[in-house]
Amino acid sequence: MPVFKFRFPVLCLALIVLGMVAHARAEEAVKPIRALLVAGGCCHDYKHQKDLLTKGISARANVEWRIAYDPDSGTKHLNPIYLNDDWAKGFDVVLHDECSADVKDLKLIDRILKPHRDGLPGVVVHCGMHCYRSEGWPKAVTPWFEFTGCPSTGHGAQKPIAVTYVDKESPITMPFKDWTTVNEELYNNSAGKLLDTAHALARGKQDKGDFVTVWTNTYNGKAKVFATTLGHNNDTVSDERYLDLVTRGLLWSVDKLDENHLKPAKRVLLEDK
Repeated sequence: MPVFKFRFPVLCLALIVLGMVAHARAEEAVKPIRALLVAGGCCHDYKHQKDLLTKGISARANVEWRIAYDPDSGTKHLNPIYLNDDWAKGFDVVLHDECSADVKDLKLIDRILKPHRDGLPGVVVHCGMHCYRSEGWPKAVTPWFEFTGCPSTGHGAQKPIAVTYVDKESPITMPFKDWTTVNEELYNNSAGKLLDTAHALARGKQDKGDFVTVWTNTYNGKAKVFATTLGHNNDTVSDERYLDLVTRGLLWSVDKLDENHLKPAKRVLLEDK
């Protein structure tokens, strides 16, 4: 009898501990993704698109945001968030939606790239592909384009783009059907050539143009990057198909493209630090 008196409390304690561990693991599995959106610069309605992106993605996935919006509408202004060496500290992923082609200082660009070089996942949309054109561009693959995975020099007129998924087995694109955008800019992407570290997911056709429009990249052998050149106009950014695509790309970049995270977030914006 004394033996049973000893074993029973121990067994109960063990079950309690196991239950606590299982609960903690379950909580960790559904912990919100902390994302940073960097937006602002030339040529786009970032004032509204920042909300379309964050609210649209958080309605689809367990992602909470901090928004670093720069109202300056030029190409030479550095988003103030990059003034801090630890600008990306505490975030699980950064969505780059800025348009700063004429920020060319390599020290500044290195500061922007360092967290990603160290392994921080990234998402790059539309004019994020035309940023930080440092010395050597467009003939050389400059540091920013090593991150994006595909150099780009320009785009044509705004017309509908027929989007065709060329990798239908990717976990990002599996649920999707080909579609056609409203009037959009088809980026030339250096004649459609991706870097060896990148992988094409979709192409876009517009008149005689035919270029990669969606892809993934592995930066510095560490960081997973999802990229799309789509997203110039508000009607595109608010399109259900576009938001579904960017959401799955973001979740893929942080290795959380699963049912636990494909649920609406309880809140959209993070509390300010």
